[in-house]
Amino acid sequence: MSAAELAQSISRELPYLRRYARALTGSQTAGDNYAAATLEAILSDRSLMQGDDTRIGLFRTFHAIWQSSGQPVETDAPSPREARAQAHLQGLTPNSREALLLRTIEELRYDQIAQVMQCPQPEAEELVQIALSEMSRSLSGKVMVIEDETIIAMDLKGIVQAMGHEVTGIARTHAAAVDLAHQKRPDLILADIQLADGSSGIEAVNELLGDMGDIPVIFITAFPERLLTGDRPEPAFLISKPYSEEQVRSAVSQAMFFASTEGLAVS
Repeated sequence: MSAAELAQSISRELPYLRRYARALTGSQTAGDNYAAATLEAILSDRSLMQGDDTRIGLFRTFHAIWQSSGQPVETDAPSPREARAQAHLQGLTPNSREALLLRTIEELRYDQIAQVMQCPQPEAEELVQIALSEMSRSLSGKVMVIEDETIIAMDLKGIVQAMGHEVTGIARTHAAAVDLAHQKRPDLILADIQLADGSSGIEAVNELLGDMGDIPVIFITAFPERLLTGDRPEPAFLISKPYSEEQVRSAVSQAMFFASTEGLAVS
C-alpha cells in the first residue's frame, strides 16, 4: 500500500478510532489526544500498519499506546468527575472495558479484538463477558431520554430500566427537554440529533449543560462521522443508528462511570 493509499485508508477509519478513544476516556480532549498520538506513532513507524487490515492496525497501535500510558483519563489535575471515574475503573478487570467497547460499539469480531489487544481469542471473549458482568452491577442513576420517535424512545427506556436505572422521562422537543431536565436533574442524557419539531438535540443538550453543568451525554445518530471530526466541541459518547441493545447497554455503562452528580447509587 502506497503512502497516499494508507493515508486515505486511515482517514476513513479515524472517526471511529476517535469514538472508541472518547468512550474509553469519557472525554473528547483526552480521547482525541490518544488518537493523535496513534497517528504520530504510525507516521514515525509505518511498519506498525504492514500486513494488516487498516482498522486493526490503527486500533492495535492505539491499544499499545493506551496500555503504556496506564491512565484512563489523560489530565494533570483530575476534576472530581474524572477522579470519581478513575476510582470506579480501577475496580474493573484490566482490559475488560476495552474489549467490551471494541465488541459492542466498534462491532469488531472476537478474532479482530484478539488481534487488536494481542491476546488469544478465548481471552478476548472472556474479557467481554467479564466487563458485561462487572459494569452491569456497578452504578445506577437517573437517565433522561430525548427522542421524538415513540417506538425508539420506548425501546431505549426499556433497555435503560432493565439495567437498573431510573428514567426521568422522555422529551420529544428542545423545549420539552429543557423543562424535563429542570424538573429532575438527570445523571445521564440519551439524545437523538434531530427532534420532532425540527429542533436540534445537540442544541437542547448544550443549553442544559450550560444551565446544569457537566452531565454525560450519549448521542444517537445515523451519521456518527459528522460528530467525530475533532475540529470542534463534540460528544464523548456516540451510538450509530440503527443500534443494538448491546450497544446501548455498553454506552450507558461507560457513560455512568463519568457521571458527575453525587446521587449515583453504587452497588
